[in-house]
Parts: sequence; C-alpha cells; structure tokens
Amino acid sequence: MTSTAAEKATQSGGVRGALGRFASPFKGVPALGWLFAGLVIALLEMYFGKFLAEGVLGLDKLPALFGSLIIFKKPSLQFPFIFNDLGTIAAVIVYDLVIYAIPLVLVSLLTKGLANKLAGLVYKRSVLVSVLIHILLLYLALRLWTDISTYRELVTRLTMIAVIVTLSLNVINGYMGEFSTSHPGFMAVGAYVTSVFTIALFTNSNYFGEAKLPGSWAPFLFPIALILGGAVAAVSALVVAIPSFRTRGDYLAIISLAFMFIVKSFFENMEVVGGPRGLGGQPDLASFPVIFVWMALGIWIINNFVRSTLGKALNAVRDDELAADAMTVNTRKTKMTAFLFGAFWAGLAGGLLAHVLRYINPGSFGLQKLAEVLAMVYFGGLNSVLGSIVGAVSINLLGEALRPLELYKWIVIPVILILVMIYRPTGLIAFREFDLGEIVKPKDMKEGDDAAA
Repeated sequence: MTSTAAEKATQSGGVRGALGRFASPFKGVPALGWLFAGLVIALLEMYFGKFLAEGVLGLDKLPALFGSLIIFKKPSLQFPFIFNDLGTIAAVIVYDLVIYAIPLVLVSLLTKGLANKLAGLVYKRSVLVSVLIHILLLYLALRLWTDISTYRELVTRLTMIAVIVTLSLNVINGYMGEFSTSHPGFMAVGAYVTSVFTIALFTNSNYFGEAKLPGSWAPFLFPIALILGGAVAAVSALVVAIPSFRTRGDYLAIISLAFMFIVKSFFENMEVVGGPRGLGGQPDLASFPVIFVWMALGIWIINNFVRSTLGKALNAVRDDELAADAMTVNTRKTKMTAFLFGAFWAGLAGGLLAHVLRYINPGSFGLQKLAEVLAMVYFGGLNSVLGSIVGAVSINLLGEALRPLELYKWIVIPVILILVMIYRPTGLIAFREFDLGEIVKPKDMKEGDDAAA
C-alpha cells in the first residue's frame, strides 16, 4: 500500500471511528425510547416553539419544516443566490438544535434503561400488543407535530399516501423484478372512481345533481369507496397484465407506459367527470387519522404479502423465471396476482390523494407523477418494505424542503439521485426484510427471552 493510500485509509478509519464512537451510546436505545423522544420534541415545540422562534431568535414565523423553507429563498442573481442572510440561517440552526437535536439526544439516552424495561415487559407478554403500542405512540407524536402547522399536516398526509404508492410499485418493480410504468394510470382510475362515488352520493354537484345520501354517512362509506377505486384499478390492470405476461423482456414497460397515456387521454375526453378541466368538490374525508390507518394497513398487508409463499415465489421468478417454472411455480399466475395486487393499492392511494387535494386533473397523473414514484422506489431500495418507506419520506420531504428553489429544485434532486445510483445502485435500503417484532424488541433482551416471547 502506498503512503497516499495509507493516509486515505487512516483518515477514513478516523472518520468512521469517530462516527462509531458518537453512535455507540445510542445503540442500546430501543424503538420505544426514540418514540418517547419524539413525543417530548412535539410537546416542547407545541408550547415553546413559537416563543423561541419569534420572541428569542427574531424569526418571522415558526419553522414549518425544520427551517428549510426559511433558509432557502427564491433564486436571484445577487449573492448568495439561493440562501437567506447568515443571521437568519444561524437562528434556524439554533432553533433546530434547541427543539430537535438536543432533546432527541438527552431524552433517548436518559430514558434508555426505562424504555428497555417497559418494552421488555410488554414484549414478553404479547408481541402484538407491543407493536400496537408503538404504532399508537408514533401516531401521537406525528399528530402533535402536525397540529402545530396546517402546512405540516398537508405534507405529512401526502407523504403517507406516497408510502402506499411506493410500496405498491416496489411489489412489481422490486420483488417481481419487472419494470412497470403504469402506476400513475392506476392512481388516476382509483382517484376518479372514488371521487365519483363520494361526490355523487354525498354532495350537491353540477355533474351528478343533488346528494343521494346524508353527508353524515360519508365517513362510514368512504372505506367502501376506496376499496371500490382500488378494485377497479386492479381490474384495469388486466389490460396491461394479460398481453404483457404472455411475453418476456421489456414489453411490460412499453405496454404499461401506453396504458398510462391511454388512461390520461380517456379522462381528458370524459366531459361527465370534467374532462381536461378536472373534477373538484370531493368531501373532506381523507383526514390525518384516516390516512394513517390506511398507511398502517397497507404496510402490514404488503409486508405480509411479500413475506408469504407467494412473495417467495415472486423472488424466484425475479431471479430465474425458467428455474422457477421448472420448480412448479406458476410464473404467469404469480406475476399477474402481484401486478393486480400492486394496482389495487395504487388505486386506493389515488382515492386518498383525490380527497386530500379535493380536486383531480388528468394532467396530475402523467410523466411527472411517474418520475416521482420511480424516484421514491429506486432511491429507497428495491425488494425492501423499509426501503420504500424511507424513499417515500425522503423524496417527499426533500422536495418540500427545496420548494423555494423553484426550477433549481429539479437540478438538485436529480443530482442526488444520480449520486445514490452510483454509490448505492440498489438504493439506500435494499433487500432487507421489515420485521415489526424485531423493531419493537428491547435492545437488552437475551436470546432465551426472545425465543419465549
């Protein structure tokens, strides 16, 4: 090894060693401890955030998204081009340290022992109860954090919908190993079917006349509308699946892209649902709790699907279709089932999206939506439920954080994606199983206790 290479290795080891020493105290913090810290942060910001931001640091408003919208500004030709003044940036950094970073470190470390004990007591009694408690605490932390700002709530709702869409596409492009580009079309079908159902039954509209049912019934029938939208999207997927899976190669990508354009053109020429003007007036049914429940169900059902016998068959088809066929796997039936399953969840997500925005337009389900969904899947990682969650959250928050940059945002995000594809070709978290039991387990649990639980 040359002296230059040795120096680089030493520097790399030094950096990694420093990071390892910093992270080592946190390795024993269980998921329950991180959730405790999240609750404390949300409460701290709720009661003291506005005073700290406006009264102490002199900011115009409370930072909605970790201060990124304040740090960046509309690009100009004057220095510093895209950043606010240094005083404002320093104030945002201090705010993030006081509200987020320091409480996160202190609470997680101080409650580590208590959190492990509580997690162990519940985990030994019932893993299911432990999972439900963790989900409830996650919901409370997110709910408190989003209650501070309507903008936060909107971004969080859209991000949770993106998680469902990303998971559904990863079933096809990741676990099945095909390349589908039809997901915006499935979302459009689900969005329009669900919207027609709710608007026609529960609102007075120019398109469908007076409401057929009392508005008080809407929250109870909304799940039926979402399932109907997903079911119609799954049936429409047969248009792609039947011809595509009779062949091999890249035909699915071509046929699915054609399907997306056909669906977009179809709704643009359907005046009964607004045509190119779009369809609005959806009742406000996709609240934060509703979307959170559907996201939790989606993660649980899709995770069980990919870990089932059918999911293992999908992996076999992806790795070697001829070998899977020789091992008595019905490859065509397996692929069609997975494709329709993914289309169902994409249609359901489209119905939720329509009722968050309360307006849909055929143009919203075109190439830009396709690029966003593909970016979330491949950025997070193929063949991984956890990777899909990370990809959806990362890309959505990054897009919102860079919103003030306008056109420059679409330069920064692709550069980040290119770098990820160079250094992590399969994504940030690829080919990793999502085991809720392992996540909620206390860090200090011994192997015997784990087996008993």
